[in-house]
Amino acid sequence: MSSILTYYESKKTTHQEKYTELNSKFNLLGTLRLIVFGCLCVSTYLFFQNYFFIYIAIGGVVFTLFLYLLYQLEKLSRKKKIQSALIKINEDEINFIQSKIMPWDDGSEFISPSNPYTYDLDFFGPHSLFQAINRTTLHTGKQTLASHISSPLEGDKILENQKAISELAEQIEFRQEIQALGKITNDSENSYHFLKNWIDSEESNLPSWLTIYSYLAPAILVMFGVIYFITGNATFSSFMGYLFIANILVSTLIMKPIKKQMNTSGKVGALLKGYSVIIKAIESRKFESAKLQRMILTFNNDDIYASTHVKKLASLFTQLDSILNLLISILTNGIALYHVHVYKSLLKWKLQHSENINSWLLALGEFEAFNSLAGFAYNNPDFSYPEINNKNKLQFKDLGHPLIQKSSRIVNDIDFSKEHFILLTGSNMSGKSTFLRSLGINVILAGIGAPICATEATVPPIKVWVSMRLSDSLEDNESYFYAEVKRLKSIIENAEKENTFVLLDEIFKGTNSDDKRMGTVEVIKKLISKNVIGAIATHDLEVCDTTKEYPEKLINKCFEVEIINDDLHFDYKLRNGVCKNKSATFLMKKMNVI
Repeated sequence: MSSILTYYESKKTTHQEKYTELNSKFNLLGTLRLIVFGCLCVSTYLFFQNYFFIYIAIGGVVFTLFLYLLYQLEKLSRKKKIQSALIKINEDEINFIQSKIMPWDDGSEFISPSNPYTYDLDFFGPHSLFQAINRTTLHTGKQTLASHISSPLEGDKILENQKAISELAEQIEFRQEIQALGKITNDSENSYHFLKNWIDSEESNLPSWLTIYSYLAPAILVMFGVIYFITGNATFSSFMGYLFIANILVSTLIMKPIKKQMNTSGKVGALLKGYSVIIKAIESRKFESAKLQRMILTFNNDDIYASTHVKKLASLFTQLDSILNLLISILTNGIALYHVHVYKSLLKWKLQHSENINSWLLALGEFEAFNSLAGFAYNNPDFSYPEINNKNKLQFKDLGHPLIQKSSRIVNDIDFSKEHFILLTGSNMSGKSTFLRSLGINVILAGIGAPICATEATVPPIKVWVSMRLSDSLEDNESYFYAEVKRLKSIIENAEKENTFVLLDEIFKGTNSDDKRMGTVEVIKKLISKNVIGAIATHDLEVCDTTKEYPEKLINKCFEVEIINDDLHFDYKLRNGVCKNKSATFLMKKMNVI
């Protein structure tokens, strides 16, 4: 980890130096721009004083230079933003490694108690695994990453993901470039949804007469202007005026469909321009893994370069937005029916590429999700990619929780090959819940192709169901007990259809001891009859006697606690057998509760 920290620190220093250099150039060009602007004002003043055409020529040269400086300043400003974003990216990684500070989006909106495992295993929310992994900068990227975590894959796809994540993990500068470009893109959920709604909506085509008129009227206007310039006949200037007004009136026919979009079209234009830059950076990359190659083909299929077309769409939306400027709108529409042509080009673009852009947006989100998972892999070099098997074989060596720092992480070996179901006992605070979460989280990570917190592992593609954290639902008028029974029913129904990995933590808390014990034993029997793999944590030691009845399917494991020098000591190491030591009474006495 020290080498990774050193890398981020060196990249931060490099980008700070580049930013300082760019800032110096920017300030220099800014000063030159002011000087050139002053020269332009002087040449304009001298022309009106003397009417020497030499001043027009000088003014033209100076004005061209002024525009060039504006162009260069815009380029430098963008480069500064990228360097600033890269500095922030590396600062965030440094703070995360040193202090576990997580400034990234925590995905709280994806918290769903109805999901089979994400709520119980704390995948989303503050200090969650999603927040630790998430390096997405675009709405589509965040959605895709959350979708991957919420829906693991099948075997072949898992292996494909492993290869893609492994390949991308080592391309650190490229990954940070994509992340920086995303950071400076004006992405927002509202703009993204506006774009999606526009893509999916049906637009009315312009009437054929309007299309013909949009070409014919400007040509006639120019012709009248030429004739008036040659002949000086005022009749033609009058015709020009009438036609100018007619063009403005005709342009109002498309104002209604344009007004539906003009409030956000400028923002969408900037968003699409940002997308095009990111896509272009991805398009030019060569990859070995099949998954990443398919992403490239999505952006560049049959010589259709997605970045070019998205940039064109960005330009059309930006041009459409100019309708909000009344003076420019009157002039451009009166002379050339400008917004009729823009709107027509927008409809043409949509007709040609509306099917493709959905694929491009999906691929962009997918790449951002893989970028995050690759960063997770790079930041955890001691994690491993598990072997994926189709024999329902589940084993871990040195299994730990990925959010616990390596220096304080306690790891354990676990093998479900012989006895498929574990009855787990241990006193409070001994590590049962953390162990169950470690199991669940790592099985899910394995299921999306990510490296896991273990030195070795073999994992089957398997559905994960967890019942560790349920709550009363006042809205649905449900008790905790009823919510728990519903979850257990769903688990058993799923186990009848496919291979299932189940984690249960002290079920039936809201019932009396006899009901709780009897219910727990019957649930265990039901699960092992379905050949479920998993574990259940319990404080009821009598439940552990069930292993005597099913020794080939059940095994007792425990976490022990020792009382040394009048204090509790936990080693968080998994042992065979049933927990012997008790700590609750000792702790209550020590805290003067009893």
